Amino acid sequence: MRTHGGNIYLSSQMIDFSANINPLGMPDAVRKAVMESAQNCVHYPDPCCTNLTRALAEFEQFPTEQIVCGNGAADLIYRIAHAFHPRHALLLAPSFSEYAFAMREVGCSVAEYTLNPEQDYQLDDGVLSAITAETDIVFLCTPNNPTGQRIPPDLLKKVAEKCRESGAFLVSDECFLRFSENAARYSLRLFLHEHGIILNAFTKLYAMPGLRLGYALCGSDAVAGKLRETGQYWSVSVPAQAAGIAALQVSDWIPRTVQYVTAECAFLSGELRKSGVFVYDSVANFLLIQASSDFAERMKQRGILIRKCEDFHGLTDAHFRIAVRTHDENLALISAIREEYK
Repeated sequence: MRTHGGNIYLSSQMIDFSANINPLGMPDAVRKAVMESAQNCVHYPDPCCTNLTRALAEFEQFPTEQIVCGNGAADLIYRIAHAFHPRHALLLAPSFSEYAFAMREVGCSVAEYTLNPEQDYQLDDGVLSAITAETDIVFLCTPNNPTGQRIPPDLLKKVAEKCRESGAFLVSDECFLRFSENAARYSLRLFLHEHGIILNAFTKLYAMPGLRLGYALCGSDAVAGKLRETGQYWSVSVPAQAAGIAALQVSDWIPRTVQYVTAECAFLSGELRKSGVFVYDSVANFLLIQASSDFAERMKQRGILIRKCEDFHGLTDAHFRIAVRTHDENLALISAIREEYK
């Protein structure tokens, strides 16, 4: 059985620190757009996401023809697998598990480059030697889930060049990148080649995981075309398309989010360390920590849901991921930890 955060349906009264959603919540304009779109749900959604794609092209300053929308970033991961049928994939460990599930679904073998905990799970130059002539596709995640580490721009450039030389696809999952400062400096956009794909989503940043909306920025028209031909025809619902267009018009949302998350991440990590919890550095809206193996269960007894990380390759039952939430909720978590471990 696959494990992910955000399964509140079994624990509806809990404070959910297991899902990495923007603590500012969903913008009012997005909520209004979703409600107003209900009258149009008697029609099939636009399979080409025409208006949404145009809005994304303006927002991203990227060619319309090279943008593909999907039913969340996860949908696009599986579309990539089925569109290109890679035989040999290179993934990071630990990292988001759906990359491996998608690759194996099409019979692709998976090799992992294991990140070093003594380096705070920061990707290093050793990954370059792991990209061989047999490698068909490489998945990166920046900031990486669940470690919260961004890939240094100089290393990202080297990986992109190595993939270009070897003919491998390079997929950069940047769904959490805009939670951090100076995000553009760390994006594959700077080094995007014809076999490059950047994944992004409205899920986390605009707190709309229930609507399922993601998109891919592709390095060529040909790659985008193959992605469009794969997967279900009506993949993005009417409410999701309306929500996406509305979200892109909230001009101050990203700077407000970065300011809030940066401050709360620093506060939460500092208070956790004062409480004796080992915290890895992070620039994302979540923290990877080490604690006692029963930490999640002890927090659950106090009404707090956190993400166990033992199912991530390279982590153990003593690793947990904690979302950065509102200040009051972060205080509640800290209080619960201090009460439980006093």
